[in-house]
Amino acid sequence: MSAEGSPGLDELCSSLCASFIDALPVTGAALSAFSGSAQETTLCASDDLAARLDELQFDLGEGPRWEAARSRTPVFLPHARSMTHEKWPVLGKALMDFDAEALFVFPLIVGAMDIGVVELYSTIPGALAGADVVTARVLADKAAWSLLRRILAPDVEQDSTGGGLSASRREIHQATGMVLAQTGGTAAEALLLLRGHAFANGQSVHETSNEVLAKRLNFTPPSNR
Repeated sequence: MSAEGSPGLDELCSSLCASFIDALPVTGAALSAFSGSAQETTLCASDDLAARLDELQFDLGEGPRWEAARSRTPVFLPHARSMTHEKWPVLGKALMDFDAEALFVFPLIVGAMDIGVVELYSTIPGALAGADVVTARVLADKAAWSLLRRILAPDVEQDSTGGGLSASRREIHQATGMVLAQTGGTAAEALLLLRGHAFANGQSVHETSNEVLAKRLNFTPPSNR
């Protein structure tokens, strides 16, 4: 199951959902992406229950998916049906109608950007093993980068080729270098981060670059600051 979109994006998202199911002891997965500060779309759900759990939390405005997005850290509910849901009482009651015994939500993050969340569920209660958590984090990181590349790929030249504005390009190159130093990635990834932030916030790449140069915007991962 996938949200409407280009065939290439649908195929990518289905593959990303499947990667979590294949590598982890979970039953299903749903993938959602953010666009700007308020808009969101479900890109893929591996089955009807994964889609329903995502929709339920979205409709209620509460649940682990929201906490994972807000806190930028994974949220684990290893005994989702039997635990006390003090934070999400309405969701806790609703979960009694489903066969999801455990829920695990991982944020999709690239630097300072929030790309979305991946929601995993299992019909068997219990926590993820430490090695599985590490695997899920790696997969979430790969998924975030894959989505960022796929969403921005058609427009990668949009902000940097027109108009002959050499000064603007120099600033973009300088900002790319600063982002590269902050993230430790590649120059291509640093430029992609700039474009992604600009896209998500309705800015031009030049405007985003100016924020980086003025040190108002930092892409250093929070754990490294």
